[in-house]
Amino acid sequence: MALLDKFAAVAAIRAGLNTSSHDPTQVVIGTIISATEGIVEGRHTILAGTNNYLGLTFDPACIAAGQNALATQGSGTTGSRMANGSYATHAALEQELADFYEMPYGMVFSTGYAANLGTLAALLTPGDAVLLDADAHASLYDGCRMSGAEIFRFKHNDVVSLEKRLQRLGERAENCLIVTEGLYSVLGDCAPLRQIVEVAERFGAKLLVDEAHSLGAYGDHGRGVAEAEGVLDRVDFVVGTFSKSLGAMGGFCVSPHAELKLFRYVSRPFIFTASSSPSIIATTREALRQLVARPELRQTLWRNARQLYQGVQSIGFTTGPEVSPVVAVRIGEKEAALQCWNRLLELGIYVNLMIPPASPDSSSYLRCSVSAAHTTAQMETILEAFRQLRQN
Repeated sequence: MALLDKFAAVAAIRAGLNTSSHDPTQVVIGTIISATEGIVEGRHTILAGTNNYLGLTFDPACIAAGQNALATQGSGTTGSRMANGSYATHAALEQELADFYEMPYGMVFSTGYAANLGTLAALLTPGDAVLLDADAHASLYDGCRMSGAEIFRFKHNDVVSLEKRLQRLGERAENCLIVTEGLYSVLGDCAPLRQIVEVAERFGAKLLVDEAHSLGAYGDHGRGVAEAEGVLDRVDFVVGTFSKSLGAMGGFCVSPHAELKLFRYVSRPFIFTASSSPSIIATTREALRQLVARPELRQTLWRNARQLYQGVQSIGFTTGPEVSPVVAVRIGEKEAALQCWNRLLELGIYVNLMIPPASPDSSSYLRCSVSAAHTTAQMETILEAFRQLRQN
């Protein structure tokens, strides 16, 4: 096969997406009006697929912080922290994240993807064993593969399957790493972290939890599912992103283990990636302060989540297994899902299309992500669009 021949299959997939009017992978939001509104294909559209859970992308304090940093510290760092040095604000954000999670150590990466790659590549080496939830995010799989560790998958959110895998590892279980997420981003279901923690402790394994989609949404202080389950102090590593609830870009790892301070010397995604620009760090720091100071954002988020989840169920759609800020509406066949997605876009509603292999099973889904910035009227408009889908 010639080097470029493999793209014939990719072209066929793209052609299939184009048969239903709009290609979901090529959507252009021409104008951003607010955290929940934009102009898409020339049409005023409610944005219901952005992961902007707390709606902070247009928060005046966050914008002002970014503007000030841009004016006083410049547009970028122009290099990695290992080569060009860290700005004081990088270190400040690391300490603030550690304090937020009530852990002693924190580390900031340029993206959430790099945080997962960088953490796992530092933690694991060839010969190590890692147990990974079957539905874990691609970045978690990629980080494990990059490390060269031996990967063992366990069934999604299945503690019995995890325990069987650990038993088969024998003595290796004591030095293995278990990797799971807090909130899974396709179906909106949460990991049974209390049970997973208990199994990990029984076998002596370490546990890493990705709270990318649960940061800001779960727990009394917004620290994620581990806090909500009362086991945050029993988790070895928490990773996450700034691009969801914090409305910025970047990623992090926090841990009670002092070894995290050494990750920056061996983590290639950290060493060889330019560090986050001052404005991004500034908006992230302010968003974290807003998360702490405004618990009402989380309350509004959950009000909207319940309204949408219960609403689409009452219309007759099948949803994910539990109420969460991620509301997955099962459509079934890919062609039907494409048609429904396009119809919603025509009705002024933007959601995410999840089709195999991106979906965790053979079904296709319309994935909605709810925001605290959505108004009650907007939620009703979204539900009315789903009612029209059901009638067609």
